[in-house]
Amino acid sequence: MKKIFILITLAVFLLGTAGCKKNKNAVTRGADGKLIVTATNFPQYDFVRQIAKDKVNLKLLLPPGAESHSFEPSPRDIITVQNSGVFIYVGGESDSWVDRILETMDTSKMIIVKMLDAVDAVEEEIIEGMEAEEEEEEPAYDEHVWTSPQNAILIVKAINTALCEADPANADFYGKNTAAYIEDLARLDAAFKAAVEGAKRRTIIFADRFPFRYFADAYGLRYFAAFPGCSTETEPSVATVAFLIDKVKAEKIPVVFHIELSNERMANTICGETGAKKLLFHACHNISKKDFDAGLGYLDLMRVNVENLKEALR
Repeated sequence: MKKIFILITLAVFLLGTAGCKKNKNAVTRGADGKLIVTATNFPQYDFVRQIAKDKVNLKLLLPPGAESHSFEPSPRDIITVQNSGVFIYVGGESDSWVDRILETMDTSKMIIVKMLDAVDAVEEEIIEGMEAEEEEEEPAYDEHVWTSPQNAILIVKAINTALCEADPANADFYGKNTAAYIEDLARLDAAFKAAVEGAKRRTIIFADRFPFRYFADAYGLRYFAAFPGCSTETEPSVATVAFLIDKVKAEKIPVVFHIELSNERMANTICGETGAKKLLFHACHNISKKDFDAGLGYLDLMRVNVENLKEALR
């Protein structure tokens, strides 16, 4: 906390000294005249990329391959936020630093999009999950609203509204791209529904954190996981491992999932004991540097999820 306070103080000082020379438009636009849009995480970054393409200067705060739950903004990051015409963040526990920083800034020339608000979620909302260790429902917080394509559509609409308000000269361009992208998201949603409706089972196993509560709710899936979505734990208990192994064996579950940027140790253990196949189910919270450089986006990652889900439910 002390470190974050020092960073904020330094950034505010830099903003105060540098801001004196800026004109009104320099706050929201770059030297090339384009709108500056900043996203904290990969999902909203990619949504903007699909809608705005080269019409904006788009910035991503969380570096590809980084752990989002331990991210701390640098003074440069804070200045980037201040200089944004549109700023988009999740609004959950993993970026609680955002609210503290916004309180120190003049946001009158900035349009802010909070993804949780875009899907009518509330930060304090507690939704029910299931801890594998106890095989019963317990409260579990989940901020990963974009894992449901249905929610992604709502978020994309909110982003489009913000872009059109900030940059009305390109509103038609944003609107056309938004409509096309929403069609792609609707097809993705239909593909997940088809995968579940024709499935032999409705249970999925995650030997990892589970940032998919919205996804599971959207498609009527039952899940068992080592940890809830935003857990900071890294090592499961012996009882948790034993429970998941027994569950896989008892229900003859063919696939055990892990999420992106995971060490995969628990998945390796369970698959070794059960003969189940280990597969990735991507939460899109962040992306590897290799995939980022290759230009992969939300749709690419989620389409792979469709195929992997089919295999897990067969």
